[in-house]
Amino acid sequence: SGEAALEGNPFYGKYRHKIQELRRSSPDVFESRMEKRSEVKKQPVGHSKQGEFIRCMEEKARPIFFAGGLGSKTSKGGFTKDKTLNSILNVEMVKEKSAEEITQIWNQYFSAKDTVYAVIPADKFDLMWKRAQNCPSFLYALPRKEGYEFFVGQWSGTELHFTSLINVQTQGETAPSQLVLYHYPDLQKEKGIVLMTAEMDSKFLVVHDAQCLANQVQLFYATDRSETYGLVETFNHRSSEFKYMSVIAELEQSGLGRELRPGQVSDKS
Repeated sequence: SGEAALEGNPFYGKYRHKIQELRRSSPDVFESRMEKRSEVKKQPVGHSKQGEFIRCMEEKARPIFFAGGLGSKTSKGGFTKDKTLNSILNVEMVKEKSAEEITQIWNQYFSAKDTVYAVIPADKFDLMWKRAQNCPSFLYALPRKEGYEFFVGQWSGTELHFTSLINVQTQGETAPSQLVLYHYPDLQKEKGIVLMTAEMDSKFLVVHDAQCLANQVQLFYATDRSETYGLVETFNHRSSEFKYMSVIAELEQSGLGRELRPGQVSDKS
């Protein structure tokens, strides 16, 4: 009955291959994941009380899941380990330019590429970074035609790794990254800006999806509204009180949920 319920998930099709591969290669691990998932299903609707999942969230020292991009120079998903700003931009040359000129160069370079990018003001990134140290993980809701698909985001240094909640539930600590946001504070002190770009697994996410998740990071981590950031604190430090639906309610209230529905494109970069 547990497998039937899993297959009834509207997003099961996207992850069928990986789930079936886990079932074949490690049947004991698969059964263990399914048992834990069944336990979660018995808990009150809207609450996250997954034992293993919560322990993952509380491990601040190291990202024990999101293997993609962290284990080798390049991973199966195409993610790059230790991706430096110098690998994209000649930092020494742009140091002579103003923040406005660097912003223009960055935006112009990535506007022709199928990816997510941004130039974040230094004070806003300072706030995000300080909060990320205290609350390195959060649950994000990606608008879909069927409703919402949940993704877990976890900071690893200045990289922010995302994977779907169904990946965490079925693969645990081996769940691969599906999106990585790279933040570069190299020019933060001198120019007052932090550059950001991303890599994603195009088999599961498109640029529109990645943009939605990136926008939510600023919504929840850079907000001045204490109630909004309070959801992040609850998720990290009082996980038994966390409600999935509170994330959706916040998205709808901010207008981001409606703005980023499939078929509608945000003009934010």
